[in-house]
Amino acid sequence: MKEQIRKKALELGFDACGFAPAVPIDNLKEFYDGFLGEHRQATMGYLERYAEQRLDASLLLKGVKTVIAVLMNYNPPQLIPEEDNFIISRYAYGKRYPPFIKPKLSQLAGFVDSIGGAGNTSRVFVDSGPVLEKAWAQRCGTGWQGKHTIVINSSMGSFFFIGIIFSTLEVEPDEPETDHCGNCKRCMEACPTGAIDRPYQLKISRCISYCTLVKDADMPDDVRSKLGKRIFGCDICQDVCPFNRFAKPTTEAHFHPSEALKRMRRNDWINLTEEKFKELFTGSSIGEKGYEWLMRNVRNVANGSLF
Repeated sequence: MKEQIRKKALELGFDACGFAPAVPIDNLKEFYDGFLGEHRQATMGYLERYAEQRLDASLLLKGVKTVIAVLMNYNPPQLIPEEDNFIISRYAYGKRYPPFIKPKLSQLAGFVDSIGGAGNTSRVFVDSGPVLEKAWAQRCGTGWQGKHTIVINSSMGSFFFIGIIFSTLEVEPDEPETDHCGNCKRCMEACPTGAIDRPYQLKISRCISYCTLVKDADMPDDVRSKLGKRIFGCDICQDVCPFNRFAKPTTEAHFHPSEALKRMRRNDWINLTEEKFKELFTGSSIGEKGYEWLMRNVRNVANGSLF
């Protein structure tokens, strides 16, 4: 039954699929309480809400027995040139991922319910709900949470999205993935703002991704001065990870950049009109944030730029 589900996941376009028993994540409670106690969540108040549900799947689905984690690769076939240009995170090259992944995840959940027989039910989560997606991905054996806090798959790297299914169907679990970071600290050393100030922890308020993606983020001056060319997100800690030498390009066109985006250069960004913004980014993560937000980031970088 497990292999039937895994096969279906791959048919739907997912790149990995793993299973874990839906027991509470008690081992993370002390860490999570400490994280919140130190206010390391910055303005991301949703991390404080429903803390119990994040650690106990049974509070989100009555009778849950199994958690299924899937990964979907978004690594682009080619990077947008950085010369005479600004930089956006790879995940933002294409269209938004939740509306694309969730229907596929729902299809997989429907398949799980159907092979389990009458009475089985599931819930799906894609960047939604009080779910510790990365912790479940590790428990399901699809990767481990690296020192930069991002899930790494030993054969695919870290450029992928995570989907989670809670199911009342009991499925044989996979072995949880173990940590393979060892003594490597490349991600910590490469972060220009010192946001990865402890292994496996992130000081969110200093993270370039947070400061350029979260609308109510307060960007400290010393972070603003270290943006480099980055106007939307940051991949530095992933770029230096040795496991990303195994990263392969996605064949899913939904995550590919448009030809118009690939042609954008520094002056095009600086002179971007709202009309052109809508043409380029409707349906994308950048479009979701809005024109004024993007142009604020462009100005932050352009005003301090040396290129």
